[in-house]
Amino acid sequence: MKKRVLIMGAAGRDFHNFNVCYRDNPAYEVVAFTATQIPDIDGRKYPAGLCGQGYPDGIPIYSESELPELIIRYEVDDVVFSYSDVPHEYVMSKASWVLSCGANFILLGPDKTMLKSSKPVISVCAVRTGCGKSQTTRKVCGLLKNSGKKVVAVRHPMPYGDLTKQRVQRFATIEDLKTNKCTIEEMEEYEPHINSGIIVYAGVDYEAILRQAESEADIIVWDGGNNDTPFYCSDLEIVITDPHRPEHEILYHPGETNFRRADVIIINKVDTGDLESIEMIRRNVFEFNPSATVIEAASPIYIDNPGMIKDKTALVIEDGPTLTHGEMRYGAGYVAAQKFGAADIVDPRPFAVGEIEKTFENYEGIGNILPAMGYGPKQISDLEKTISRVDAEVVVIATPINLTRLIKINKPYVRVEYELQEIGRPTLETVLRDRGFI
Repeated sequence: MKKRVLIMGAAGRDFHNFNVCYRDNPAYEVVAFTATQIPDIDGRKYPAGLCGQGYPDGIPIYSESELPELIIRYEVDDVVFSYSDVPHEYVMSKASWVLSCGANFILLGPDKTMLKSSKPVISVCAVRTGCGKSQTTRKVCGLLKNSGKKVVAVRHPMPYGDLTKQRVQRFATIEDLKTNKCTIEEMEEYEPHINSGIIVYAGVDYEAILRQAESEADIIVWDGGNNDTPFYCSDLEIVITDPHRPEHEILYHPGETNFRRADVIIINKVDTGDLESIEMIRRNVFEFNPSATVIEAASPIYIDNPGMIKDKTALVIEDGPTLTHGEMRYGAGYVAAQKFGAADIVDPRPFAVGEIEKTFENYEGIGNILPAMGYGPKQISDLEKTISRVDAEVVVIATPINLTRLIKINKPYVRVEYELQEIGRPTLETVLRDRGFI
């Protein structure tokens, strides 16, 4: 008898786990996926064209809230937990929920889910969303490129559209973002690489992605997301921590796994984190991963026209996932508004409409910062409407992309940019040179 499997996910790790462990595996039948974190994923199907043999109708995706009923209806043997950036207590609560229904609760390990490449791989991951992984990845790619290497970045999945069309995606130009109808969340990760001349791959089938990326790369950089573990076996694992959320490196899944596995641990934001929190992370490195190389770094902010902020009421817009499931109360935009003398930071919540209003209801801890949510056209439209309604004199935009390319902003605005800046030694450059990458 085949084991009957249900995979709990959020449109990313769940599909990867299916592809590498269960697709065309005669010992198992995956009867359903459940979805959370991402709007409008449940109610769809993982398409037959991606399922391999045995699933002519595809695999249904349900809301995670239906989990107990699904376990009974499908006579599920194993429930595989396959999403990330959640507290350990949350994971065990889900485990207890599953166990109470009589099924096994499964966590698949890295050795079972990491694919091997014919090219060297460097992975850049984090212990939480919003630690500074993106600027670290850009720094690594830049160092490799400047040394004469052909670099390809492969990004953790964000497949929110037509999954069959998104099986393998390659982004080399801004036009590719439009052609693929990317969400704001996708563009925030891809656009900075493209602007730096780095080709980016993403999609659904990460073995097919890997084989295509290998054909044009000397080195592959795994650009992790959502504090997940890498999908590829890595020759160097770099992991970023955040002193604004001390001890999260040992309190979240699978961030602690990344923390314990890391070859290099970056303590980022040391310019804005307090000394006690920075020291707490240092102690945890010593206790949980004493062999790791530690780099301390800052993420200094840059604004072309800081005078536009002084003495003005400001609406601050930050990266959406960082504020939502990343649980950050503020980011670079808030820091910039405070640093350059904003008279007040306007609370956007009374002005929020539609999907943006729902986001504030679902994530009460966001506070008076506007998350740049854009998982689909409706959210993007509601984001634009919300901005237009806010009574502020200036908009401070700290998203990694030029948001004004996607929506109309009816107020003066400034863009906040930030890059990784190592403090002292070692640096990423010395580590890459010592390890033979450059």
